[in-house]
Amino acid sequence: MTQKRATSTIWRRRVGAQLRRWRGPVMKSGDAATAMGWDKTHLSRVETGQYRISADDVQTLCAHLGVDDQAAVDEVARVAEKPLGGGWWAPYAGRISDEYLDFIELEAEASSIRIHHPVVIPAPLQSAGYVREILTRAGTNLTLDRAEMLVSIRMARQEILTRVERPAELHVLVPEPALHATFDSGRTVMRDQIRKLIDATEMPNVKLQLVPLTAHPAFVTKGPLTLLSFRHPWVPVGSVDNPMGGTHTEEPEKVSWMEEEFDLISSIALPVDESRGRLNEYLEGLYA
Repeated sequence: MTQKRATSTIWRRRVGAQLRRWRGPVMKSGDAATAMGWDKTHLSRVETGQYRISADDVQTLCAHLGVDDQAAVDEVARVAEKPLGGGWWAPYAGRISDEYLDFIELEAEASSIRIHHPVVIPAPLQSAGYVREILTRAGTNLTLDRAEMLVSIRMARQEILTRVERPAELHVLVPEPALHATFDSGRTVMRDQIRKLIDATEMPNVKLQLVPLTAHPAFVTKGPLTLLSFRHPWVPVGSVDNPMGGTHTEEPEKVSWMEEEFDLISSIALPVDESRGRLNEYLEGLYA
């Protein structure tokens, strides 16, 4: 079983990293610590996310640093007040990997999300039956209870698309071969999944493109990737899927490369209207 996390959450680390970016060009760490009445160790631990910083201290530190973007300072102060491990996912700490928890917390704050997966329907648009089939029919050693827990988490994550306040914008590239999956439990799974995809195409915050069966292999062998963008001033995050919950990066060069890859695949995917039409053809044909 995964151990309870002893380190800071991803957002505490991001708060510290943003403060460090603001401080770096204008003030040495010792001078900034003195201005706050701290020692250098305390400041270092704030900037690495080991220590929590209050919203008031964010405002005070940024005033010392001369940060003149008040909207950005207010946003960092808001996030600094987030409770450690808060959110609907808190009960799952210690039951799933820290990397997966990090991704859930990032996803929950994202303003826009771009996803390409070369093999399966991307997670934000998966139906419960589809997730259950993937988790329980692949020869894994998951118990039924754990599989159902993971299904529940996957479904809860999709709230980002329908929440009342600032629903996330989603641009998803769906591999057409995934629509040909067959399951022992019958065709109902894929019929329900395709209906969910069609419903998603009617959502104003969702852009869905099918990557066609005829796509050159060069476009569909790059591996799954997710790009997360956030409100100002947070830097974007790129994530590569893996069994442990993903590998996430804020490094500009890596994120830029992933953005270029996504745009390249998007350029050869079917347009939105044509994608919707083909989904309807599948529903009326293969899965009628």
